[in-house]
Amino acid sequence: MNTKSKPEFIQIETNIACNASCPFCPQKTMTRKPHRMSDEIWMKIIDDTRGHGITYRPFMINEPLSDKRMGKIMRYIRKDDTARIEINTNGELMTDQMADEILDAGIDTIRFSIDGFSEQTFAQSRVGVNYERTFERTLKFVKRSAKAGGAKRIEVRMIDMDINKHEQEAYKQFWSQAGAIPIVTYFYRWPWEPGVERVNLPCLKILREMFFYVNGKATLCCWDAHERAVIGDVMTTNVFDIWNGAVNQRYRSLLERGRRDQILLCSRCEAYKDHPFEGFPSPAQS
Repeated sequence: MNTKSKPEFIQIETNIACNASCPFCPQKTMTRKPHRMSDEIWMKIIDDTRGHGITYRPFMINEPLSDKRMGKIMRYIRKDDTARIEINTNGELMTDQMADEILDAGIDTIRFSIDGFSEQTFAQSRVGVNYERTFERTLKFVKRSAKAGGAKRIEVRMIDMDINKHEQEAYKQFWSQAGAIPIVTYFYRWPWEPGVERVNLPCLKILREMFFYVNGKATLCCWDAHERAVIGDVMTTNVFDIWNGAVNQRYRSLLERGRRDQILLCSRCEAYKDHPFEGFPSPAQS
């Protein structure tokens, strides 16, 4: 693996709020504080990395549109001509005002997570999210973006699950005709969930991406819901110094050799279990 001297992507968890209670997400189990990242922290992360062609993702284990500052944050990022902006959202909170702010800020990529085509299927996955409001607001955003020349890429993504396989083709046809890019993606089980076991393989997640909690601490992976793999603190250290620091280098070295057992977070993680890493046995053999 060839890890770069600087990250290509930086995720910033600006708050830990979410309007959904999806059964596959650990968001509601988190006890981390504070609930809202201070302006000082997210500004420092961006200021430390300006001019380096970073793609910023102002969200992590949260719903980004629950943060009313999102337009302000995106405009601050956009002061850097080399920067790009991406977010993932469940879409329900995409009000007209929020849509205008996001489009005016110049978002590059937005991904709407909508895991069902019918209301019945949707209700089983996106618990607590209103089906009609989500579809209406997502469709309106797609049309508004096309008219205003806004987001460069709009995806509507469905997690591949048994409950929605029967309507995936209709889903893809509908959203494609609406002007979005429909994607069916794999179902990921978070580390340390019941039944999740380690695979003795490297990890692709560490190569290009960096992640910051709401308290300013950096973690090895965005799937670290409970601070099991902290690699630094942006309030005491420059972002690039954390990225190239001893803790992160040690974790990378271990993962490069497939030694997930040596890292608490990764010791029960099956990510990339189907990726053909050269020179490593398959999970069934390891």
